[in-house]
Amino acid sequence: MDIKGSVALVTGANRGIGRVFVHTLIEHGAAKVYAGARDPATVTGQDLVPLRLDVTDPEDIAAAAATADDVTIVINNAGTSSGDTRLLEGPFDGARQAMEVNYYGTWAVCRAFAPILQRHGGGALVNMLSMTSWTGRPDFPGYAASKAAQWSLTDSLRQGLREQGTLVVGVHAGFVDTDLSARIDEPKITAADVAEQTMQALAHGWTEVLADEPTRQLKAALSQSPQR
Repeated sequence: MDIKGSVALVTGANRGIGRVFVHTLIEHGAAKVYAGARDPATVTGQDLVPLRLDVTDPEDIAAAAATADDVTIVINNAGTSSGDTRLLEGPFDGARQAMEVNYYGTWAVCRAFAPILQRHGGGALVNMLSMTSWTGRPDFPGYAASKAAQWSLTDSLRQGLREQGTLVVGVHAGFVDTDLSARIDEPKITAADVAEQTMQALAHGWTEVLADEPTRQLKAALSQSPQR
């Protein structure tokens, strides 16, 4: 996938990894980058096109697809944590919201833009996942479950869109140094590192990014018996 001259869309582009994705695409020569956010006024920077896009709103998604009908790369980065949902007590509201945004929101964007990518020769679809796609987290079980669902969706998309020539990339990382993980006291990778590795995957046609060592170790251990 040639990034230079491409037209890209990044969801959740107003902060964190999304903002870095936008600027990294521009640095790699993308001709146009749509920066999707629920409030386009929060999107700042040169050489980008702010785009209203709440991934849980069908009308927003339809309008975005009508506007950004020239895209060749879609990066599904919009996401949310599971809030205060606890494992054994309390309401499920945060977990439900995580599933709405991370899983159903990603799915809805993919449905809307897959035909557009097909019309432009296949292009690429990138889903920002997590190492929690493959492991539970009793401290934030709702988020982990939503990422596991999103990983399953990504694999289905990879198989389902292969015939139309769309490269589907799953990007997995542990904790990334953004606002979303500010309360977590564990080693973190930079958003710039994640974005650059993703650009390399696009350039070389790789279907998976394992962005940091904890993620690589976890993926390698999946064939082992669960810890008792």
